[in-house]
Amino acid sequence: TKMPSCRKRMAPAISRAVSRMSAISFSGTRIDRMPSWERAHLGLGRTFQITRLFREMTVLENVVAPLSQFSWGQLAADAVAGHEAARALELLAFVGMAQHAHVPARSLSFGQQKLVELAQVLMLEPKLILLDEPAGGINPTLIERMAERIRDLNRELGTTFLIVEHNMPLVAELCDPVIVLARGRTIAEGPAAEIQRDPHVLDAYLGEGWVDEAALDGEPEVRA
Repeated sequence: TKMPSCRKRMAPAISRAVSRMSAISFSGTRIDRMPSWERAHLGLGRTFQITRLFREMTVLENVVAPLSQFSWGQLAADAVAGHEAARALELLAFVGMAQHAHVPARSLSFGQQKLVELAQVLMLEPKLILLDEPAGGINPTLIERMAERIRDLNRELGTTFLIVEHNMPLVAELCDPVIVLARGRTIAEGPAAEIQRDPHVLDAYLGEGWVDEAALDGEPEVRA
């Protein structure tokens, strides 16, 4: 299982590619005409650059909400319990948010919301998780917590991640290979250390003086 990553201009390139392709498949199933909730239950999870939690629901209710057996009637009856609630609490503990399980999502910081959203995605046990700028707008402590959880999931469960991110130190630390897009085209692909020296990448994004020394000392921590 690999940890691929792309720069933040990937999304327009994908939309153009989709319009030209006849079909997109995941695990042998065509998904380009499938509703998003069906893709999620097939094993394809994603988080958003701007979090999309239900602000008036509790953190625990947000994590349980993706389940197919969840109903709005459970909320009215305050009936989020049993195996599903226990599993949600485990995932909240995994991302370091269990102490906030019973508070409204609107009371969380932006970085905390991103951690809850990761727990929400994990509730469906995805094979592939798409992360849209997971480090965007959050402090270094929470960025490191997010990175640790990504490493754990990749190493222990074999979960594959596709990360769209402009935080180059995070990309260099986590990802192999790194794929760089500019103006809808792939301009470089390879290990982080090579990407940082690529003249096309330097010209498009980084500038000639940018080097992340940690990435040059060895291989990225998350590997195949």
